[in-house]
Amino acid sequence: MQRRRFLARGTAAGTLVAGLAAPALAQGSNPQVRWRLASSYPRSLGTIYGAMDMAVKRVGELTEGRFNISLHPAGELVPALQVLDATQSGSVEAGHSASYFYIGKDPAFGFGTALPFGLNARGQNAWLYEGGGQALLDEFYASQGVMAMPVGNTGAQMAGWYRKEIKTVEDFKGLKFRVGGLAGMALAKLGVVAQQLAAGDLYVALEKGTLDAAEFVGPYDDEKLGLHKVAKYYYYPGWWEGSATLGLFINPKAWAALPAHYQIALRTAAAEANQWCTAKYDVENPRALGRLVAGGAVLRAFPRPVLDASYKATEALYAELSDKSPAFKKIFDHWIRFRNEQVLWQQFCEGPFDSYMAAASRRK
Repeated sequence: MQRRRFLARGTAAGTLVAGLAAPALAQGSNPQVRWRLASSYPRSLGTIYGAMDMAVKRVGELTEGRFNISLHPAGELVPALQVLDATQSGSVEAGHSASYFYIGKDPAFGFGTALPFGLNARGQNAWLYEGGGQALLDEFYASQGVMAMPVGNTGAQMAGWYRKEIKTVEDFKGLKFRVGGLAGMALAKLGVVAQQLAAGDLYVALEKGTLDAAEFVGPYDDEKLGLHKVAKYYYYPGWWEGSATLGLFINPKAWAALPAHYQIALRTAAAEANQWCTAKYDVENPRALGRLVAGGAVLRAFPRPVLDASYKATEALYAELSDKSPAFKKIFDHWIRFRNEQVLWQQFCEGPFDSYMAAASRRK
């Protein structure tokens, strides 16, 4: 009798332990979920597209294959610059894009990617993750029928490829320039004819002369796009993108339907990809720049008067947008205080150190 009671207790305990130890998949709380994710970028961009690819694969690993996200490059499901619209409408569950592609809807979309004379990668991540930036963006995106999270940061960018030299501000007048986000609006004040084109269209536009200049990211991606073959002057600094955050946009209804631990898996994977993307660029950009220069690319720095005029135009633009868009003003007032704090801090830490190291390395 005692033996039967012992076995019964043992069986019950074993069942309990097995239940605790068994993977969640066996407990009925892990449905099979399939999403389609449309990207604004081609597969050839192994950093931007690669970061999103890493994230969706990691989600699959973290959920033991129960949450499957199929990633589709630009044009496969929707045109590159309509990814946000497709996500908002629910024709896809998620999209991978740059928020500043959509400033025509509201200039506040610029904050999710980059603002001219803005934050570097460290500052941008600090603002988003710990500085209150993501909460402000969440509120704005909700008003636009979408949600988003960071899924990659390019770090500081170059200022693009030009068919002629930029020696003075006058050289901007009439320049047909592919440039993203609010930078185009600032440059328009200096006479630039700004255009928004997808990455895959830039080579042909430069080759045919429908563009005089084009910027994308930096040496690694620009080399893949072949921009150096159709415009030889390569300018820096890319003052409109001290860094650029790529976004994972999600349809709110699709998000709400996910189990909580699938949501956690997606946030975790996106954060990992965000860190990886910057590291990948920092490894590949110096090597690519060396190849481009060896192949004939001509490096040029914007003259100081050009930068000063650009800064003045940008400041005027921010004042105008704050008057026109309540959402822009609300986020900008917070963002500008944070940016100025970051600039002051880096004046005492990384700035002097980086300047010394650049000089020291040249002396060797």
